[in-house]
Amino acid sequence: MDEEPERTKRWEGGYERTWEVLKEDESGSLKATVEEILFQSKRKRVTESHGQVRLGMMRHLHVVIDCSRTMDDHDLKPNRLTASLKLMETFVEDYFDQNPISQLGLITTKNKRAEKLTDLAGNPKKHVIALKKAVDTLCIGEPSLYNSLNLAIQSLKHMPGHTSREILVILSSLTTCDPANICELIKTLQSLKVRVSVIGLSAEVRVCTVLTRETGGSYHVILDESHFKELLMLHVKPPPASSSSECSLIRMGFPQHTIAYLSDQDAKPSFSMAHLDSSSGAGLSLGGYFCPQCHAKYTELPVECKVCGLTLVSAPHLARSFHHLFPLQAFTESPAEELHEDRFCQACQGQLKDKSIFTCPICGSVFCSECDLFIHDLLHCCPCCIHNPSNT
Repeated sequence: MDEEPERTKRWEGGYERTWEVLKEDESGSLKATVEEILFQSKRKRVTESHGQVRLGMMRHLHVVIDCSRTMDDHDLKPNRLTASLKLMETFVEDYFDQNPISQLGLITTKNKRAEKLTDLAGNPKKHVIALKKAVDTLCIGEPSLYNSLNLAIQSLKHMPGHTSREILVILSSLTTCDPANICELIKTLQSLKVRVSVIGLSAEVRVCTVLTRETGGSYHVILDESHFKELLMLHVKPPPASSSSECSLIRMGFPQHTIAYLSDQDAKPSFSMAHLDSSSGAGLSLGGYFCPQCHAKYTELPVECKVCGLTLVSAPHLARSFHHLFPLQAFTESPAEELHEDRFCQACQGQLKDKSIFTCPICGSVFCSECDLFIHDLLHCCPCCIHNPSNT
């Protein structure tokens, strides 16, 4: 585990003339070069996708947020903690938009301890409210990577084998105060097939390099706030499903939301099973989602029934997660000059002004760069293939 593969450091590489990337046009303007750099950065999300690799539909992710004294630094405005929590709010909303039948939990670590901010749940509002309240957290002491990972393991180890188990650590400190040997914990993470990724806010730390390498995660250090956001967005899309993950039929229930009225004689207020684990939340209510197998009541979906163990989801949630099993193929990029027909995008009907056009390999429809990104990031299906199913 201690043998780290050789990797060329930035200062050991050849001398790079980075300023030569910028080139002036005939009028002396840099606009064309800047537009090309922006275009390539947008395309990076599509070109670096996993292609036709099967992705996991059901994810269980714990996000560990460092709240040690280093989070008071002002290199991110107004400080690291506030900037990180603000970006995390956006991440939570995007995470559940792309992974509607997945769950997420929040853990904070400071003063050599780790504590849960929220349990694993599928309600983004619950996590966003907790993040807003955490802005007033007092940043003191050192973080404990060991205690944070161990706390996350306690809930992840009970998750079924057909789901992915992931931990994302937002680490600001260059030190960690641990009560035991973290190398033994890394072996436990490996045996439980928990993937750990780290985003560093300061500099690269060796223990994080070993941790991510051994568990199959990723390790990045941010350059600025915009780069921080890009790194977070990389974790919105599910990781490739492991070849050793269980592939079996999963029993699911699709309860409908039932609303009762006080005027009904048979209407009886009842508690939700989800409130057994927490003192907060609504009390007695008339409506809710009732498990079709045991008739236990819940106020939100998706959730695993605490009585009979049935996974309860809504049909739209399942439909929105289905594209992870069959990812959309990357469209073929070609110069716009090769198009001899009407130069209009088949999606937005706008004129093709970019240097490159993108063609669906199935139906042959042509799209602009903005629509290509929209189709691959949000729509996940070619609109022309759907409109003309005979082409497929």
